[in-house]
Amino acid sequence: MTAIVYRLAQERRLVTPLPGPKSLELAARRGKAVAAGVGSSAPVYAVDADGGVIVDVDGNSLIDLGSGIAVTGVGASNPEVAAAVADQAARLIHTCFMVTPYEGYIEVAERLNRLTPGDHEKRTVLFNSGAEAVENAVKVARLATGRQAVVAFDHAYHGRTNLTMALTAKAMPYKTNFGPFAPEIYRMPASYPYRDGLDGKEAAADAIDRIEKQIGASSVAALIIEPIQGEGGFIVPAPGFLPTIVDWAKQNGIVFIADEVQTGFARTGSWFASDDEGIVPDLITMAKGIAGGMPLAAVTGRADLLDAVHPGGLGGTYGGNPVACAAAIAAIDYMAAADLPARARHLEKLSRSYLEKLQADTGVIGDIRGRGAMIAIEIVKPGTKEPDAVLTKEVATATNNAGVVVLTCGTYGNIIRLLPPLVISHDLLMEGLEVLGSVLRNKAGHA
Repeated sequence: MTAIVYRLAQERRLVTPLPGPKSLELAARRGKAVAAGVGSSAPVYAVDADGGVIVDVDGNSLIDLGSGIAVTGVGASNPEVAAAVADQAARLIHTCFMVTPYEGYIEVAERLNRLTPGDHEKRTVLFNSGAEAVENAVKVARLATGRQAVVAFDHAYHGRTNLTMALTAKAMPYKTNFGPFAPEIYRMPASYPYRDGLDGKEAAADAIDRIEKQIGASSVAALIIEPIQGEGGFIVPAPGFLPTIVDWAKQNGIVFIADEVQTGFARTGSWFASDDEGIVPDLITMAKGIAGGMPLAAVTGRADLLDAVHPGGLGGTYGGNPVACAAAIAAIDYMAAADLPARARHLEKLSRSYLEKLQADTGVIGDIRGRGAMIAIEIVKPGTKEPDAVLTKEVATATNNAGVVVLTCGTYGNIIRLLPPLVISHDLLMEGLEVLGSVLRNKAGHA
């Protein structure tokens, strides 16, 4: 197993209040130059990052429990990835694979065909973002089946483009006033064990019954779902939900699309969350952790589906850029050499152990859930399951201001999610959790 080597000191170090004076200067410049619709979670501006830390313009070192939203699993400046990027950029930055192809694209496709679940014949096509991958997976499913309807689920998040906004469940901030949206999108109940009280097969039967009655199985081109729902609140479906849905889809000629943009590439303790669920999707969408921070996305799946599309029907100017492909090859090699799936499982044990004690101490954590290095707490009002979005926001803001980067999510705005780099050290993770715990205890005591 490859040892993890750090370039920067792995420590939380605050030399100014957050945000510091240089971050405040940049915030003022930003207000005059950057569209107001672009938000940021932390109040600081980064200049360096490594392992589990982010260094800001004022010299503060923050503990990173966000990984750029599950992107920098191998670290934000992984030396193998950085070297591969530099080498490739010195030789070939762009030709467009659709004009003058190159080997890197092919090698990434070969690796994804091997890594993704199932031993069937596969094909891969590369894109720039998760939303772009989802759009193209839907295109493929519709063309291959000759059907139009697409089923998405409650609490889903699939992107910010027109079609992916239609697939996404939460209105604010993702959909409000941005319509009209793409047609023939239907939403069904997902499994949410903490709130629906159903076992997996019961929840699946409910969704299937509604699909058959409201749409008709013969009209459905595809079902798309995140094996663990990300922005929706790190919701892990009850055992049996996904296998039942997948079996029904296959019986009815419906393409099952697993959106693994956030869950993929060792994040959940396996290469893909579909592996944990024992399912083999027809198509898998990927991005985020695929290339160590470089923009790259992919759709991998059944050869008969992807090869059904006519030449020129899939692609894009920057999709599978040579530099991004070099980064992906280096990142995948590093994940395997360092056994980051095993490390994700270890991080889960550390996090759960601490969070269970915090749950008992505070009385405001209704649920602890997730898998691997993708763990969340659902914050509720004491003695109830009523979401407490106000307390959640206060805790996240105070934790960020104390030098630990955390993110919120959830349909009800009451989830704090933890997505540390998979290379974070034991001590740094524990310190980050302790800062979060101290803030939550303080805020819960005054709630």
